[in-house]
Amino acid sequence: MWKLLCLATLIISAGLSYLLVFLCQRMAWLLGIVDYPAARKVHQQPTPLLGGLAIYFSFALTISGALALVAAHRVPGIVQPYIPGILRVTGKLSAVLAGGLLVVAFGLIDDVLGLKPWQKLSLQILSSLIIFAAGIRISMLVENPAWQAVLTVAWLVVMMNSFNLLDNMDGLSSGVALVAGTVLFLAALGQGQLFVATILAVFLGSVAGFFCHNFPPAKIFMGECGSSFLGYFLGTAVVLLTFYRYEQSQTFLPFFTPLVVFAVPFFDTLSVIWIRRRRNLPIFQADKNHFSHRLVSLGMTPKQAVGVIYLLTFCTGLGALLLPHLGLPGGVLILVQTVAILLIVSILETTGRKNYGETDRGS
Repeated sequence: MWKLLCLATLIISAGLSYLLVFLCQRMAWLLGIVDYPAARKVHQQPTPLLGGLAIYFSFALTISGALALVAAHRVPGIVQPYIPGILRVTGKLSAVLAGGLLVVAFGLIDDVLGLKPWQKLSLQILSSLIIFAAGIRISMLVENPAWQAVLTVAWLVVMMNSFNLLDNMDGLSSGVALVAGTVLFLAALGQGQLFVATILAVFLGSVAGFFCHNFPPAKIFMGECGSSFLGYFLGTAVVLLTFYRYEQSQTFLPFFTPLVVFAVPFFDTLSVIWIRRRRNLPIFQADKNHFSHRLVSLGMTPKQAVGVIYLLTFCTGLGALLLPHLGLPGGVLILVQTVAILLIVSILETTGRKNYGETDRGS
């Protein structure tokens, strides 16, 4: 029955997000918040930004409306026994919304005015500290609060920047967020974590409504405010799902769940940093060295490149669903499989790039 409740919240947030995109499109055109074609960009037509506002506000309004109904005891009978528990986590939900609002706000400033890397990093740390202060923190095997703060903040900052970097092609970041978020949602249901599953359902709906407009050819972009929020929320959801609660009977394998789920975004981030460092380029400078761009340079269309990345995320994510239920040998096999998938991709990519280069020189 709770699955139907999750489905209902997903549909509501998806419908709200889908409609809000039209408002955000109009605002972007009126205010001139538009992404124009350039040498380092793939799109060929001016495209409005601000799609991230539709994602955040559909998420926030759905959560806030649900909390208001709970406070007024105007909820279905199935929810009644859970009202005390929901009220207990209201503070944490409020912190998630407050931190998310800060993420969206500084992302919007970056979209309009531009922020220096240190300014963006400072605001990312501040939004992560809001989550930590609310008690949502990486606490497994770590008793020292200062060390917990470092781990929690570092994790959320990495997630925000990974999804920022991933947002380089129509439908890529939002699609990967849908695939990874669905894996986390199924994992939460499987572990009986209804609170996490429900807010993930709201998130998935918010992203899905936007995705309908963002799938190539995109009619709107999410901008920094959207990509940062995707990383922020998914990072927070992972902390709640994987690191927040720990039982001594568990193995260490669930620790690796986020690394398996987000293996592809992390592969993109690390490979881009490695390429830029090797070429003595600034790490934060935009270019066409991303995984999606490299696939296109090998002969794929942008849609094919995006589809391949969806499939890779799905393939690695499936293994994450099994980790909490496997013994050590089975869990190690999942981790080896994930690494093997990425190594195969890297080898194919390197070989294709060499052949492509030889063809160019011979022409």
